[in-house]
Amino acid sequence: MKKTLFDKVWDSHVVKKIENGPDVLFIDRHLIHEVTSPVAFLGLKNRNIEVIYPDRTFATADHNTPTINQHLPVKDPLSANQLQALEDNAKKHNIRYWGLGHEKNGIVHVIGPENGITVPGATIVCGDSHTSTHGAFGAIAFGIGTSEVEMVLASQCIMQPKPKRMRITINGALDKGVTAKDVALFIISQLTTSGATGYFVEYAGDVFENMSMEGRMTVCNLSIEMGARGGMIAPDDKTFDYIKDREFTPKGDAWDKAMAYWETLVTDVDAVFDKEIAFDAATIEPMITYGTNPGMGMGIKNDIPLAEKLEGGVATYKKSLNYMDFAEGDTMIGKPIDFVFLGSCTNGRIEDFRAFASIVKGRKKAAHVTAWLVPGSHRVEEAIKEEGILDLLHEAGFELREPGCSACLAMNEDKIPPGKYAVSTSNRNFEGRQGPGSRTLLASPLVAAAAAITGKVTDPRELMQEELV
Repeated sequence: MKKTLFDKVWDSHVVKKIENGPDVLFIDRHLIHEVTSPVAFLGLKNRNIEVIYPDRTFATADHNTPTINQHLPVKDPLSANQLQALEDNAKKHNIRYWGLGHEKNGIVHVIGPENGITVPGATIVCGDSHTSTHGAFGAIAFGIGTSEVEMVLASQCIMQPKPKRMRITINGALDKGVTAKDVALFIISQLTTSGATGYFVEYAGDVFENMSMEGRMTVCNLSIEMGARGGMIAPDDKTFDYIKDREFTPKGDAWDKAMAYWETLVTDVDAVFDKEIAFDAATIEPMITYGTNPGMGMGIKNDIPLAEKLEGGVATYKKSLNYMDFAEGDTMIGKPIDFVFLGSCTNGRIEDFRAFASIVKGRKKAAHVTAWLVPGSHRVEEAIKEEGILDLLHEAGFELREPGCSACLAMNEDKIPPGKYAVSTSNRNFEGRQGPGSRTLLASPLVAAAAAITGKVTDPRELMQEELV
């Protein structure tokens, strides 16, 4: 029987099928952080249970961490307690822990691939919705809740109903200034935030084959924002080159054996998906959101849609625009902004900083704009310095912060003030997501850089054109 990539990985990890119920799925890698793990560990303690496979569990501090003065004690008591609990629990259960100051510390979905924890054909879970990031390597990766974190810690298994299969194919060439982030935001704008609910998505076609691994991670990261359980891309030579010789990838004969399996991880010809969707790459432009969910996005030069042209949800739509203080028919070009955030598990990798730097090079930051540039890990931070990007940023008036989730989710000190507009490279623009009353415009690193320089929403292609003159 012909199988999809998803079926091949899922079926190979089923420990037991429950009739008319979920599958019991074995988990290869379990990533944990300070927010969703303390209660799970408390559950183990109350039941006098140990972590069954501590060598398959990896802990990092990221959500509550400050991004300046990380060498000092964390000021917020709740954050400090959660960070201490993670450290204590990791030590008690002999789990690898990469806390503040550790060379491997960073955002959980950045350090996983960096260290070779993420490999093709694996099942990967974390108490974090954007675990779908790791699907870029041909893995099945998804977020889980606190009770499920406890289940995996105790048994290395999880009970899950098998999702349906969707394939999204995009062929053709992307235009200048169109990034992986734009591709993802475009797909979400077309499908809406619930368009892939109940599905696991495979991305296929020229656009994804030509993407870098960083770009693929961005796309898979945002799969959750269209309601999907996760997203994945078939591994290829780019994948294998990226992970080879990383710390936790197989070595020697074990690598050869793994490669023999990994090379089979492609969807068979004539395999059947429950749903197929296709787009033309030429229709995708630099994107920006204008509302309060990631599906409210459009090409940056378009006008905000009229409510009468939408299908249903008019009251909710108008409420969203009211929160943003935008109006139907408005153009986004020229809208003034106050903050720029470059970072998160969506766009906190070295490729994202290279893109940002390509726009700001030789220019100056707008005086009124506050810019938080936050690498996804210490290794990204080191690369920024080694490649000369830090010097370039300093010349343009920017400062680099220390690694962490930062302004993505307002669980640390980096919060956008009420009423202020932030062009953000993160993944969600819900009401209050980046701080109570904050207003978020999701965009790519190129759009963020253009806004940081001009102080307003700007099509980055205009600045890229200037470079050619």
